This record gives sequence, structure tokens and C-alpha cells, in this order.
Amino acid sequence: MAIITLTTDFGEKDYFAGAVKGAIYSELSDVRIVDISHSVSPFHISEAAYIIKNAYKSFPKGSIHIIGIDSELTPENKHLAVKLDEHYFICANNGILSLLASEIRPEKIVEINIHDKIQTNFPVLDVFVKVACHISRGGTLEVIGKSVSEIKHLKQFEPLINSEKDQILGHVIYVDNYGNVITNITRKLFETVGKGRDFKISARNVNFNVIYETYSHAINFDVEKEKRKEEDGKKLAVFNSAGYIELAMYKSNPSTVGSAASLFGLEYLDTITINFE
Repeated sequence: MAIITLTTDFGEKDYFAGAVKGAIYSELSDVRIVDISHSVSPFHISEAAYIIKNAYKSFPKGSIHIIGIDSELTPENKHLAVKLDEHYFICANNGILSLLASEIRPEKIVEINIHDKIQTNFPVLDVFVKVACHISRGGTLEVIGKSVSEIKHLKQFEPLINSEKDQILGHVIYVDNYGNVITNITRKLFETVGKGRDFKISARNVNFNVIYETYSHAINFDVEKEKRKEEDGKKLAVFNSAGYIELAMYKSNPSTVGSAASLFGLEYLDTITINFE
């Protein structure tokens, strides 16, 4: 049974996500549709890229992933179907796949060219669904597009390393539901550049010189709970489950006590600096 996933900025209020699912079921009655997220911030390319990168690997090989972010067809925003890591991705060529393709080279990329057969102002519903259903039936990418070799690249996913190799300059690429701040600095890059040296992470007015393996590692459970201070709300840096450095607060709640993003004053693309001694 084919699996088709949906990642969009449609939200939950409007009919868009439901219409897309209905169109898929109209063509494939035995398909499984999985919502990865419909709560991506509107037109937020890097947020969607971060979400899909860390979700798709949990699905079986051969899964088809529709990404409905900034998908209107323009001369500068063509539509792509990509086979990468034995998965299929259907999206606009707006940089959204560059995070995935920076680590794994795509096996095949085609620029979708079936638009002359479909009149639409809702390409996710009309074009992306047609392509996904074609692939799920065993159809090849060459039938629905012409091969291309390049995809648009997102520069903000690339941290900078200075010539002395003692500094990494990164940025905020995502703020999660808990208000935790994810940087574009991976554990692999940190360890490659740092080589075990002492370090200081700086972000606006907060600094860290320890990176924890989990959130709870920041808490000393050898001390009785009643005697611990600054437990909930403790500032920390952690290697998150996706392998990125994340700045967080232990058991934060953005709607009550605040979060790393609000209390550290950090937003998308704000600078994160790591200096090694």
C-alpha cells in the first residue's frame, strides 16, 4: 500500500488539506495519507525543510512526500519531483530540498511539465496530487518531467567557519512548539571543528559552555527535588534528536513561563556564534 505524506502551511481552518486528501483518495482508494504538518509558518521554506528532513526517514522506502509550501508556479519557482534516499519528494524548486540534498545526493530530479494538461491555481491539489498518484502506481519520473541536474540552494543552512578554524558562525533555522531554538550547526560540524576544545556558545545575551545529550542531563537528580534551584526554566544547550545544536529551557512553556525564543530574544536567522579556545 502506497504512503503519501503531506507537509504544508495550509493550517487547520481552511479546506485546503482536506481537498488534497480527497483528490488523492479519488484516484487511489487504497493509499495511506499521513499528515506530517500543516502548521508550517506561511511561506517559511527553511522551517518546512527542517520538518521534512527529520520526518521522512521514519517512513518506509518508496514513500511519496508532497510539500505544499510556496508552490505557485512561476518562471522562478518551477515544480520538481525528486527521488532521494529511495524516497520521492514533490515540491517547488524554492530551496526546500537543499537541506536534504546537502547530505544525500538525489538519485533523480525532474522538472514537472504536465501543466499544459491541467488548468489550476491550486498546484498542490491539481499538479502535485497527479504526480504523487502517478508515482504510487509505479510510474516513472521521466513521464511527468524532464531531467535537471540542479536544485535551488538555501544559503542560510550553511554555517561559516573562520580561517583560523576556531569559530563557527551559525543562525537560527527553526523554533519548535516549546519555543526551543534550533541552530543550523550540526553535532558533526561542531565535533569536527572543535576537536574536543573548550568552547563558548553566544546568542544575544546568553552564553553556554556545555552541551547536554538530553534535556534532563542538565538537572542534578542526586540533589533532592526540594533543594534544587532553577530546575524548570533552566537555560541549556543540547544536541537534539535531529543532530543539531539547540538552545532551550528545561520544561519551558511559551504560553506561561516563557521559552528560549522569547526569553533569549532569538528569532529566525538570528546569529549563533561558537568560539573555541
